[in-house]
Amino acid sequence: MEVKEKIDQLRVSLHEHNYNYYILDTPTISDFEFDQMLQSLLVLEKKYPEFYDPNSPTLRVGGGVTKNFKSQIHRFPMYSLSNTYSKEELNLWVERVEKVLGHKNFDFTCELKYDGASINLTYENGAFVSGVTRGDGAQGDDVSLNLKTIPTIPLTLKGDYPAFFEIRGEIVLPIAGFNAMNEERVKLGEEPYMNPRNTASGSLKLQDSALVAKRPLECFLYALAGSDLGIDSQIEALQKAKSWGFKVPDNAIMATSIEEVFDYLDQWDRQRVDLPYEIDGVVIKINQFSQQDELGYTAKAPRWAIAYKFQAESAITKLLSVSYQVGRTGAVTPVANLKPVLLSGTTVKRASLHNEDQIDKLSLRIGDSVYVEKGGEIIPKIVAVDHTNRPAEIFKIKFITHCPECGSELIKEDGEAQHYCRNISGCPPQIIGKIQHFISRKAMDVEGLGSETVTMLYQNTLLNNIADLYELRYQDITTLNRMAEKSAENLINGVIASKEKPFTKVLFGLGIRYVGETIAKKLVKAFGDIDTLMTADFEQLIAVDEIGDRIAESLIDFFSSPENQILIDRLKKHDLNFKSETPLIQGELALNDKKFVISGVFETLSREDLKEKIESNGGGVMSSISKKTDYVVAGQGMGPSKKIKAEQLGIPIISETDFFELLDS
Repeated sequence: MEVKEKIDQLRVSLHEHNYNYYILDTPTISDFEFDQMLQSLLVLEKKYPEFYDPNSPTLRVGGGVTKNFKSQIHRFPMYSLSNTYSKEELNLWVERVEKVLGHKNFDFTCELKYDGASINLTYENGAFVSGVTRGDGAQGDDVSLNLKTIPTIPLTLKGDYPAFFEIRGEIVLPIAGFNAMNEERVKLGEEPYMNPRNTASGSLKLQDSALVAKRPLECFLYALAGSDLGIDSQIEALQKAKSWGFKVPDNAIMATSIEEVFDYLDQWDRQRVDLPYEIDGVVIKINQFSQQDELGYTAKAPRWAIAYKFQAESAITKLLSVSYQVGRTGAVTPVANLKPVLLSGTTVKRASLHNEDQIDKLSLRIGDSVYVEKGGEIIPKIVAVDHTNRPAEIFKIKFITHCPECGSELIKEDGEAQHYCRNISGCPPQIIGKIQHFISRKAMDVEGLGSETVTMLYQNTLLNNIADLYELRYQDITTLNRMAEKSAENLINGVIASKEKPFTKVLFGLGIRYVGETIAKKLVKAFGDIDTLMTADFEQLIAVDEIGDRIAESLIDFFSSPENQILIDRLKKHDLNFKSETPLIQGELALNDKKFVISGVFETLSREDLKEKIESNGGGVMSSISKKTDYVVAGQGMGPSKKIKAEQLGIPIISETDFFELLDS
């Protein structure tokens, strides 16, 4: 037998045995035999490197090192899910679905909501191409090398798979594997990991894939993304995915009524403690893909799916003291310091108190016994106080009157729940927070500069506001600890590159209170440049769509500040974009008030870039087709249901080329 033929045969056999073991749970050879075959392949691949295969089973052992994870835009956005903790809200969701679908018959799928790290995998011609983290939903990090070490992610597929598709899932760490890892760490005198979810997520960002391979990670796949896949429903998609070699949730069901959904929720609320994985709820989806298309999306989430969260585990502990944190906007948040208590596998020492009103509502005192929940919060929260167990010696919590960071007097405006420090230019957390916001991915996306580096530059008096970024010198940065020449070079280049960001990004990056991404776009569309916006009065501001009294007052307050005026002048001198690049056509934007639906994959622009192009030219992007839609921009692999609906409503379907002609007309 020729060497290449032997290598190919070993690879095919190992892929098959991997599938039998991890997907079907029916191994046909012993672990020893499998290891012997793998070792034989490793020896041959080392001896004959000309027969390299990027998806060889030997890559499961890792060994590659990734120094920097590249960002990659998702071809199809990874939306988050709307959440609920009540069956009443589920009934309301069903009513909304019925209203849109016109009371058509529809079924549900119910799937366990695994608590791990979301991932998107791409396959072409049956081979693994890449894997990207969810990130912010629009783009994530390419962690392909690490994902190849996870045995439940197939490197080659079986059966009648499409030529090209994406599949989403969750990277999880089984509880038994997590406990074993922690036992080993304790033996070595190291701190144990906090919980399976964070450990799974952190594993994907390890630079050495050999270390990832040592962790017992698994992947459950639950959603297909692509065009013309020949699949009509979610339940069919799960069945097909399993036949191609993916591990899918075995406990998923199709329900024909909301009562069946409720039965499923009750069953797994009781049985979740018996699962080998952590789950935090159930995902309910409308089963038929055509009905999903009809329901569409909001700006953040699909209308055809919802996550039912189980009630969070609670624990009782003692309130020891209250400390205070200052955010980038100057908002002061009280934080409870607790006697450490174990909650959902995590040792909890702190909990959010939100504001003074919440403290008063709970009638909270230092020394109280308090009930703590996670409830989906990053920082757990106090939900109740055991007043029956209140000690004789207790101390009323007196909210601070001055900033804990800079000593400035705090203010609390009428109608506001939060206290604020108004020392914008002299309060360290505000200064650092504003710069961190400015460089963030959704704002100026400054490559080579992270939050920790911002803090270090501030502490070394090299940064005091965002304009200072554009005056950083290479020679000053390289004198700092942990700043190598290459890191300094990347930082400077990232800052220079950020000057090309559009006005919408700059405006959002300024960190004006209440001005998020959407509001920034509307302001740019309405006023065109910074000077016009800065001189706009209250009436002119509230005349803009979605700009209310609160936002208008915040804008006037920001732009009337002499410090902010100086800041903007400095940024202008550094050539940042403070003017919309959109040409005006007879006093109007090229796509003024036109509504578009985007479908498919495009040659010259990503879907996100196309969306930005439409919005910057005065148009709007809709998630689903309706009578209000003016155009459907169709790329390669446009969904057939969208095409049919557009034709039924008489809505023009235009190509990428047609779209650019429309801009120029």
